[in-house]
Parts: sequence; C-alpha cells; structure tokens
Amino acid sequence: MDGKLQGRRVAILVADGFEQVEMTEPRRALQEAGADTQIVSPAEGRVKGWQHTEWGDEFDVDVPLKAARPGDYDALLLPGGVMNPDKLRIEPQAVQFVKDFFEAGKPVAAICHGPWMLVEADVVRDRTVTSFPSIHKDLQNAGARWVDEEVVTDQGLVTSRNPDDIPAFNRKMVEEFAEGHHRGQHA
Repeated sequence: MDGKLQGRRVAILVADGFEQVEMTEPRRALQEAGADTQIVSPAEGRVKGWQHTEWGDEFDVDVPLKAARPGDYDALLLPGGVMNPDKLRIEPQAVQFVKDFFEAGKPVAAICHGPWMLVEADVVRDRTVTSFPSIHKDLQNAGARWVDEEVVTDQGLVTSRNPDDIPAFNRKMVEEFAEGHHRGQHA
C-alpha cells in the first residue's frame, strides 16, 4: 500500500469511547500508504479509546472539531464503538462535518457503529452499506440497503461490520481514498 495516498490528508473523527482498534489499525494502514492522518474531536487535548469492555489508551487530538474544516482534508474515517458515534450524533458541528465530505464528493470510511453518523448526517439513502448488526434497522430506516458482508463500497463510501473485518476494510478504504473524488458520493 506504500505511496498510494502520498500527499493526502485524512480526518479521523472521534469522541471518547471509540473502539480503539478501529482507529489505530486503519490509521496505521493510511499512514503506511502515505497519508497524513489527523484526529479531529469535540474533545480538546486528548481523547480516550475503548478496548472491547474497558477504557483504552488516550490519544492526542490534532485538531479540535470547532477548528476543523472539511476542505482541509481529502477523506474521512469514522471508527466505531458504541459510545463514540452516540456522542458525536448529538454534536451538530460533527454531523455537519460528516455531511460536508459527502457534499464535496470526498470518500468516507465507517466501521462497526461508525455508520450511525451517516444516519444522522442523512447521507445513506439509496446506498448499500454494512455495519455492526445491531444498527442495521437504523440504517434501513434512513433509506440504506443493509447487507451482512465484511466490507461494502458504494460510490466512495466504505463500510464494515466489526474489528474482524479490519483487514478487508483497510484494503478497500485505501483503494477508495486513493481514487479521490467520487461523483456519486454527494449527499
């Protein structure tokens, strides 16, 4: 994957309680492909991960959400974890941040519970997606076609179900992010 994303900047939008491996492993894949990744969060200073059943490590926030501009990024990564998207969904600025990537036709990757942000941003209608099974009805109610597959791509949108799918998720995410702008990605 070396060099495919050279010169690309990727925002990683998280709040406290993101599933740690769903941020660290995709971030590593993006960096290995040459991308500059930045953690964007409503939290200032540090944000805390979640490791399956307990709190994980803390990570520096590179850009506070209130200072983040979608135009400064080429793509967006939305890790899962139950708490993370649930906190982000009630932040109007976070929802608009996600929506702006779709309106600009920029690629987005969301794993596990991360697609909850796609529901809140109203960007899944008539798209094929996957997610952690417990939120499939939310996605369907928002107009998505939900499928139970390890990774799904739809016009620059990459979705996966859980940490077991990370290898396939990473491959497709890097591929879609390397392609850049997707005409069909618009909200």
